[in-house]
Amino acid sequence: MEIGISTFAETSPDVHTGEVMSHAQRLREVVEEIILADQVGLDVYGVGEHHRKDYAASNPAVVLAAAAPQTKRIRLTSAVSVLSSADPVRVFQDFATLDGISNGRAEIMAGRGSFIESFPLFGYDLNDYDTLFDEKLDLLLKLTASEKVTWQGTHRPAINNLGVYPRPVQDPLPVWIGSGGNQESVIRAGLLGLPLVLAIIGGRPAQFAPLVQLYKKAAAHAGHDASKLPVASHSHGFIAADQETAVEKFFLPTQQSMNVIGRERGWPSYSRQSYDAARSLEGALYVGDPDTVSEKIIYLRKNVGITRFMLHVPLGTMPHEEVMTAIELLGTKVAPRVREEIAAWEANGGA
Repeated sequence: MEIGISTFAETSPDVHTGEVMSHAQRLREVVEEIILADQVGLDVYGVGEHHRKDYAASNPAVVLAAAAPQTKRIRLTSAVSVLSSADPVRVFQDFATLDGISNGRAEIMAGRGSFIESFPLFGYDLNDYDTLFDEKLDLLLKLTASEKVTWQGTHRPAINNLGVYPRPVQDPLPVWIGSGGNQESVIRAGLLGLPLVLAIIGGRPAQFAPLVQLYKKAAAHAGHDASKLPVASHSHGFIAADQETAVEKFFLPTQQSMNVIGRERGWPSYSRQSYDAARSLEGALYVGDPDTVSEKIIYLRKNVGITRFMLHVPLGTMPHEEVMTAIELLGTKVAPRVREEIAAWEANGGA
């Protein structure tokens, strides 16, 4: 069971003061958070790509590369790379470069992107939303499989037996598929034999169990060993030394963030009632003291089949020292307990 962190490098207004930190400050904080995550024994750190004012990380590979020489073992991934609006050659080169700097710790998490600002920015038509991803994923996988590539599509100029460099340390460079829970996307990941990441940020996580089974069924149908394919989750949360502190500190930034996105997408207002319901054992919010968060991750592993858990923290803008404390508690308190209990559970046949 792998445990890690993901971030979008938020720069939304502080809920108490209204102040907005600079993109530069938030990026420097993220590098410090990656270094700490490595020091406390976490397995992975992911940075999400966005192209809007309230998020600072438009190029995850650059952010991760800034921390790579200052870390030793933590894996460094995008979360996600918006492949549909990117050039797969450049994505591959960026992460192959990161892989070299980190000596084989880079990963690509490829997704369509739930935020669409990058499409007009880079000149893509949203009517091609699905075909763009399919075509560009095909090219990315060819780049990971071979030094020289011959490829032709409809949304990008063809490549005729050209080498793409640098080559990564890992062969092949790992590519995960990020999904919000769409059946088509999990089937695609399974048929391709690629690791799957599910964004479990609402509802009941147990409802994702059939999707995991569908993914494994598709993988087995295509001849892949489904038992060896990892499944990750990305979920919002926050950890403090005691339950009440964690709950109260995380509510207002969460409410603010969810309402900003909600107004854009037509969601209902995010209430304290919604927040408290999501904090329950069967809810999708991983907020509380180390024991509470540990129990929820263990529940997720046993009931959904997740083998990598990524805590998305912060949600919105929170004091850097509080985020650092949450990361430290995840690495020193939560992760050891989760790994130990899951190992014992698996040793007993998962019963």
